[in-house]
Amino acid sequence: MPPSIRSQVGDESKDDVSRVPEVHVLPAKLEKIDQDTRSTVQEDALSRTDSNARLGQNLNMDGNSESQFTGEDEEISPHQFLNGKSHGHQLEALPGQLSENAKTMQRFVLYETASRFYLVGQDMLEQNFRVLKIDRTSPPGLLNIFEDENVYDRQSINELLATIEDGNKASGGLRTKSNSCGLLGFVRFTEAYYMILITKRTQVAMVGGHFIFQIEATEVVPLTTGSTSRFQRDRNPEEARYLGILQNLDLTKFFYFSYSYNITRTLQENIQREREAFNQGVPHNTRDWHDMFVWNHHLLEPANGALKRPYDWCVPTIHGYVEQSSLDIFGRRIYLTIIARRSRYFAGARYLKRGANDQGYVANDVETEQIVSDVVTTSFHGPGPVLFSSPNYTSYVQHRGSIPLHWSQDNSGVTPKPDIDINLVDPFYAAAALHFDDLFKRYGAPVYVLNLIKARERNPRESKLGIEFERALAFLNQSLPEDKRILYKAFDMSRAAKTRGQDVVGVLELIAQDIMEETGMFQNGDCVNSIPKMQNGIARTNCIDCLDRTNAAQFVIGKRALGHQLQALGVIDGPHLEYDSDVVNTFTHMYHAHGDTIAIQYGGSHLAHTLSTYRKLNEWKNHSRDMVESFKRYYHNSFLDSQRQEAYNLFLGNYIYAQGQPMLWDLPSDYYLHHADPREWITRTARHYVNWYTPENLRERKLPVPMLPAPMPVRVPVEAVDNYWLEYYRPLAISSLVKLFSWKLSSRPRYLPETTAAELARNPSPFIPRRHANLEPPDSPGKKPRKGQHVTILDPQSDDMRSIRSFNPNENANAFSGLLDTNSVSSKNARSSLPADKNQWTLKQFWDNSLSPTVTQEDEYIAYVNHPLTLPLVTSTEPSDMEIGAHSDFAAYISRAESAAAGVAGNEADWVLNAVHTRATLADDAELDVFEENLADFAEFLAIAENENPLTVSDEDGGRKRYKAYRQWLKGKSFFKQSKLDPEYKST
Repeated sequence: MPPSIRSQVGDESKDDVSRVPEVHVLPAKLEKIDQDTRSTVQEDALSRTDSNARLGQNLNMDGNSESQFTGEDEEISPHQFLNGKSHGHQLEALPGQLSENAKTMQRFVLYETASRFYLVGQDMLEQNFRVLKIDRTSPPGLLNIFEDENVYDRQSINELLATIEDGNKASGGLRTKSNSCGLLGFVRFTEAYYMILITKRTQVAMVGGHFIFQIEATEVVPLTTGSTSRFQRDRNPEEARYLGILQNLDLTKFFYFSYSYNITRTLQENIQREREAFNQGVPHNTRDWHDMFVWNHHLLEPANGALKRPYDWCVPTIHGYVEQSSLDIFGRRIYLTIIARRSRYFAGARYLKRGANDQGYVANDVETEQIVSDVVTTSFHGPGPVLFSSPNYTSYVQHRGSIPLHWSQDNSGVTPKPDIDINLVDPFYAAAALHFDDLFKRYGAPVYVLNLIKARERNPRESKLGIEFERALAFLNQSLPEDKRILYKAFDMSRAAKTRGQDVVGVLELIAQDIMEETGMFQNGDCVNSIPKMQNGIARTNCIDCLDRTNAAQFVIGKRALGHQLQALGVIDGPHLEYDSDVVNTFTHMYHAHGDTIAIQYGGSHLAHTLSTYRKLNEWKNHSRDMVESFKRYYHNSFLDSQRQEAYNLFLGNYIYAQGQPMLWDLPSDYYLHHADPREWITRTARHYVNWYTPENLRERKLPVPMLPAPMPVRVPVEAVDNYWLEYYRPLAISSLVKLFSWKLSSRPRYLPETTAAELARNPSPFIPRRHANLEPPDSPGKKPRKGQHVTILDPQSDDMRSIRSFNPNENANAFSGLLDTNSVSSKNARSSLPADKNQWTLKQFWDNSLSPTVTQEDEYIAYVNHPLTLPLVTSTEPSDMEIGAHSDFAAYISRAESAAAGVAGNEADWVLNAVHTRATLADDAELDVFEENLADFAEFLAIAENENPLTVSDEDGGRKRYKAYRQWLKGKSFFKQSKLDPEYKST
């Protein structure tokens, strides 16, 4: 047995049995047990053949281990990594420098004894194992953690755990507590610490061979002695309430992490920092996480103080949205990735966090990055290899955030749209200055501000905020260099959307083009075969909530950037992309899901107005949906936002419990949790009001020139700086295509509508606008889409209509065959998909049936065509071959109208008889019974049209039958049908 294991065994046999608590600073070398006990334990461990069976069930390496890398909803089975065949050579426990593979641990098993927790981690190859020991007997407020620097192989870790079990038999032995795939950190409220573990994960994206995971399940483990159930029963009420508040924040929704890729920074920052580190001789850049987007920062602070390598065990986590889709462009595979990072500063619910705090952090601050990559190669490296220089990766970054002024709204829930109050009018706009200086630091210059709030209102709400925002930018621009000034564009998007004939998307397209010309985009390159591009500056978009209008505007900007990215990759020859094409449809659905997620996190509901609202598609359906989402948002803001805000404050460390201080739920306001302590203002150096910016933040971003590959004997291998090969390809593991993330991403397009094979064969290009047959029907009856050739509604008195009316009834009697084609349409199953009862039809089924009418039998269709009421109200300008003989009534009616207009008819009753005889002559098989009384009434109706004042009732009309209701009305009775409830009923 290696010496490091013997020393660990000695410590466990002594301390765990006697339950002697350790001091806070643990010694590097642990005490040894006596020689007799040690030799007995060694002999038992070496001769043990069933130690794995006593520690847990055996793992079949060809089966269950695959689930951790499949992208499915992954759960880790007990002892999954301890009992199986090892791949490759066995590694001994080597103290000192850790290998890169040993640093990246992706599976963990938590064991417990009476007084210790043991967290055992393994790398992706299942070859290297490390141990973290946590003391359970520490007093409240003290966290004792010992990080073993030794790296064990499979046999050594099994012997170690078996020895620990033997040393603790008197106190219950060694038990498996849980299995996990990551550690979020440690947190404490009023008593002991809690350890938060990630127990389930799902692959959502792959960037440069590095996987990004979403948290699906977590477990909170109290670091106390005894069982967890007894601790839950005996804890104080305040502790239980704090734990309940923390559980209001659902960690299984929209929290993401990666083992080997820094997702807290943009792709441009990561490539730039990796090149700078490599050029300076550093083999691998330190993991400098962007603290602004690390949402478990408060949970990592105890680990940072107790561990030498905290990020080997803990994973930084972002909160926001991550989605990836695949585009097939004539066999060329393109990955489209969206990563949204929400800032942890000044974070909160909608009406509770508005504007900016005194440190310049704004509410609803979200950084959205879209990465478009050609996956012909996986890694970030070019051929040679030229490290981090592959030209197949492009990215573009946008920013959204609340208006950086001190303003708020009433959150009492009395009105859905409370008034906007500007709490503090700062003539020097210190908060806005801090905010824009931070944007310069993160993205460079220029900053393009797109303000979408209302400009004109009857009762000023948003407009007064917009005026103050313009004044702030005008003041700040006075000090900036002319070529680095903040660019400002105001567009009243809400008013434009309600204006008839206003093209909202067209205006945004022009703005997007201006933004792309000012900021540019990022594309990697080796500076020799491909020239890299850098994004300098950022597009900052805001409305009043930074949700609905902002997401639609960011989509249009992102669509324009997507065109430039595809052009840079050599996919298309221009940046223009057509709406309703497969590429834009995919991007639209991704951005819609992105906007819904951001809206849920900040406002409590999905987007109230989507892109379809501003494109004016399906307006009736969108209107009803918008009303439902607005009501849900109002409900959440009125009743649930305070609970979410308490959970944010507790998880992010804005509130930390202290003895003698008020409880979180007793605070009248959380204002001082998000603003600087006023007592620190005296000692804090005042910021210059004129030179408010940092000059070095305005410098132009440039990508360092990569070092060319050295000769083979001294060449640095790629594995020394990037372990993507082992993480993505897993050369020593058995894989199946159906479980590979890339295979599933490419085989099932998520956002594209079902397209027939014939349509794809006719035009497989994803850049062609498509009109699919299963499009949703229009919600307005007056907005039916045109199919086939265009039709025109003609004026009945026009020349074209008269030419159509002049026909010969006896000519071409059998030329018209109708809509029924007996050769191609089967009458048996024509209506198989429709219910027999029309009352059960949906609106879409009525719409489809009206566009493509079908009948069950040919005779029924012939009767339908021959029906006299079938009038061609909508006709084409082309000559018609319609058979007229079947429409003798209509022909007689037309002949009557022409004769009456020419003044040929003398007596109306005689003309009616002639018309009837004409009809009987044209259709011998049909007879019409006509009574003289009916003819006289009909002639009387026709005579009305010849009067000068046909609407005037004369004295001679008083006795006519048709004026019966009029005579009753003159007597004071109602026109409508009277019922027994009518007061006039008894008097009639």
